[in-house]
Amino acid sequence: MQVGAHTICLYDSGRDHAGENLQSLLLQRQAGLDKPLVMSDALSRNEADENELIRCHCLAHGRRQFSDIEDVFPLECQVVLDVIKQVFDPDDEAREQELDPEARLAYHQSFSGPLMDGLKQWLQKQLDDRLVEPNSSLGKAISYLQTYWTTLTRFLSIPGAPLDNNLVERALKLFIRQRKNSLFFRTEHSAYIASVLTSLMATCLYAGVNALDYLVALQEHRREVVADPAAWLPWSYAPSRASP
Repeated sequence: MQVGAHTICLYDSGRDHAGENLQSLLLQRQAGLDKPLVMSDALSRNEADENELIRCHCLAHGRRQFSDIEDVFPLECQVVLDVIKQVFDPDDEAREQELDPEARLAYHQSFSGPLMDGLKQWLQKQLDDRLVEPNSSLGKAISYLQTYWTTLTRFLSIPGAPLDNNLVERALKLFIRQRKNSLFFRTEHSAYIASVLTSLMATCLYAGVNALDYLVALQEHRREVVADPAAWLPWSYAPSRASP
């Protein structure tokens, strides 16, 4: 999650599906807050109380439906892949220009909106003119985009809506690797400890801090950490403070 200019990675192991974990978080939110933007792929296990959130689906997953079959349907897939690439390029430009959410939305509506409208019409034409077999891999890829079109294109209607889930998926790889290296966990408590340590290490990574040095400093300065935790967050911690 994003807190001001800082990225915090929070990991939690458990037996519940992603949607069940999300639902428990929603129940703990303060009343009166705006609905959160929730980005995921379209798997059913990610679903929670959809009335309490604004669901976004990952456009990179939509693109993958076509990149995976590009060798079989090169011409048709290239049409879709070219359009989606042109949509991602303005998003990179908006990030480089540090546009605020409202300005980014207007930018996408101006540049990406017409592209996506054209793509939507092209997808429908393939089915209306019977240019593709609906049960083929290409037909199923087209159906995926059409089925989730609204949630795949939230970035055209809602300020701050992301295009993809790539940041989170990259973050998940770290925890999956740790779980694999641990051969899973013997107890729930050990899984909790692993979650805490992985959260700290991943947050250090995004803060540009050496995780090993940071964890050692926390151990060596336990009393100071307990007395003033905010001064020992990865981005506020300074090696000079931890020096003997």
